[in-house]
Parts: sequence; structure tokens; C-alpha cells
Amino acid sequence: MKKVLVSGMIGNGLEWYDYALYGQVAWLLGQKFFPAGDPAAQLLATFGLFAAGFLVRPLGAIFFGWLGDTYGRRAAMVVAVLMMAIPTGCIGLLPTYEQIGVLAPVLLTLIRLMQGISLGGEFSGSITYIVEHAPQNRRALAGSASLVSLMIGFLMGLFVVRGCIAYFGQEAFEDWAWRLPFLSGIVIGLVGFYIRSHCSESPTFENAKAQGAISQTPVREAFRRHPWEMLQGFGMYMTVTMPFYLAAIYFISFSQTHLGMSSADAMTASVGNMLGMLIMIPGSAWLSDRIGRKPVMMGAAALIFVSVIPLFGHFEAGMDARSAMLVQFAFSLMLGVYMGPVAAVLVELFPTSVRFSGMAIAYNVAAALFGGTAPLVCEWLINATGNIHVIAYYVMLCNVCALIALYHYKDRFREALR
Repeated sequence: MKKVLVSGMIGNGLEWYDYALYGQVAWLLGQKFFPAGDPAAQLLATFGLFAAGFLVRPLGAIFFGWLGDTYGRRAAMVVAVLMMAIPTGCIGLLPTYEQIGVLAPVLLTLIRLMQGISLGGEFSGSITYIVEHAPQNRRALAGSASLVSLMIGFLMGLFVVRGCIAYFGQEAFEDWAWRLPFLSGIVIGLVGFYIRSHCSESPTFENAKAQGAISQTPVREAFRRHPWEMLQGFGMYMTVTMPFYLAAIYFISFSQTHLGMSSADAMTASVGNMLGMLIMIPGSAWLSDRIGRKPVMMGAAALIFVSVIPLFGHFEAGMDARSAMLVQFAFSLMLGVYMGPVAAVLVELFPTSVRFSGMAIAYNVAAALFGGTAPLVCEWLINATGNIHVIAYYVMLCNVCALIALYHYKDRFREALR
């Protein structure tokens, strides 16, 4: 089980390590890969590419869902980790706009699209692989390892960037050293590839294969026989994906642009947000293994719904950095409680024959529409309304959809995986 956890976590951590890098240096990538001019336009263009990487994730979900349900979870995970590691390294080698002109943003776009396709299979594969290995009374706790690795990957990205700035200096980092964190992703990816290629297949998948219960058209079967489960997974994941990218990515630029915080304070706040979620996720998952997924997630979603307006109401331009950090940290704690059981819920929604496909499509469509677009939409909402508190209403919209899906959800935490 230790090898299973490490295998699932290391590749998943790499995926989110890259996203942490991209979110932190978005302002710099805008300067490097887009025409000089309005900094706000450069930032929006960079966030637009961030969103574009998510919009292709459903395509990755379809491809990797078919691969994982037809040929095995391990095969999908091995391909996914390579498809993330190589493009991550390519960002570190990419010439800038000043060097090759319009070809620079075109190539960056292609790289982000490839990473988006990879992520469409990585997180789903990691969750499925780990949960299918876990004993029945520990599925949520084991599945939370994928979410923990997500946080670790983000934190690693934050620390690597901060370390590079501290060691090389701000000027050198902006000149050339920003490439080093992306290049290091190749090493992490190769380690993940080695570990995954030497791991055993999921026993649940092997049993289904031995019994001839493997579907040759899992994507079609998921849409035909399990549309309600896919819709439920979509609704539940809305309160993971939009709030998560709000806390993990958007708050970095939001804190600097709209609250007047320094870059160092904004990144410190982001570290606090990741730690807040990291603290709550395992405990919430453990609790859901005992009392069920539904009461834990509904309670957390309801708490976020009633508290987000008064909480975000404290955001004011020029506010004290410590106060801003506390607001973000409190929000992240509540979000961590909601996220804890999510991995097990997504796996338990579907039978083995279409599990990878069904959950990958439901999760990635939600992430594409509400996760990857979160920084772009939040920035647009604030600019359009002139009100920095408007993002609270967007969070509440996601909460309502999740609560509706959870109300109709039949808790399966005591059932054996089919």
C-alpha cells in the first residue's frame, strides 16, 4: 500500500507543482511571452492560457478514461506523467517573445494544451488507483492522499520559486532563473515514470478483467448508463475546483493588485492557504469513513455558503497583510473539510467498467468550466463591477450546485467497490 500511495502521489504532485509554478510567475510569463504594453492585459492573457489548459481537459478525460478502463489504471498513469513532465521542462527552454516574436505565445499555448490533456487523466487515475487498492473502511483516507499530494505539489512549487528568488536575487530570477523550476519538473517526472512502471495493476481492475467485465466502449457506456452519476460528480466538484483555484492561484495576484500586499506577503498567504487545506483534508476523510461522505460534505458546503460573504467582506484595499492572510486561511480550512471525502465519492459513484471514464469526464468538465477559468472570471467580475467582494457570490453559486447534488446523492461508503 505504501508503494501504491507513493506511485499515485508523486505523479499527481508533479502535475500540481507545475500549476503552482505557472500561477506564481503568471505576471512574469505575461511579460516574457506576450507583447509589451498594458500589464493588466498581459496578466489576463496569461490567465487565459491557464484557462485554455483546462478547456482541453475533457479531451484528456475521454482519452485517459478509455485507456484506463480498457488497458488498466497503471498504463494510463504512466502515459500521463510523461505527458506532464516533458511539457513542463519545455516551458523552461522556450524562447521569449523578444527572441522569436508571436511564435512564443503560440508555443506556450500548445504546451499548456498538452499539459491540460495530461491532467485530464492524471488526477482521475491517481484517485482510482489508490482507492481501488484501499480497504473498504479506509477508502476516503487513502483517496485523500491524492489531494494531499496536490497540496504538497503546490507547496513545493511555492518554495522552489521563493528559494530561487532568495538565492539568485529578484533581478536574476526575472532575467533567466525563472526557467530552473520548470526544468526541474523533468527530473520529478522521470522518477514518477520509474515508480509507476514498476507498480502492480489495481486488483479491482484485474478482477473485472478476469471476469470479462471490462467495457470496450467505456466512455459511451458511461454517458448511456450513468448520466445521473456524472451530473452528481460534476455538481459536487464545483465546490472543489472553483474555490480551490481562487485560494491557490487567484489570491496571489488578487492580494497584490487589489489589496496592496507585497509579492512576498501574497506568496506567504498562498502557503498558508495550502497548509490550511492540507491540515483539514485527512481528518475530514477519516471522519467520512466513519459517518459517511454526505454529512461531512454537506456540512462543509453549507458552512462555506453562510460564511463567505461576511468573511470576504473584510477584504479592503490597503488592508493589513496579516488580516488578509487570516481571511484566506479561514476560507481554506473550510474548503479542506469539504475536499477530504471527494476522492472516495468520485470513485464510489461508478462501477469498475466505466469508473475511470465516468469520474474523469465529470471531474474534468467541472474543472474546465469553473476551475481553470476561476482566475480569469474573478478578475473580470471585479473589473466589471468595481467590487472586490463580488467573488463571494461566485463561490456561493458553486455551493448551491454542490448542495443540490449532495442532497440527491446516495452515500456508498459502506458498499464494496464493484
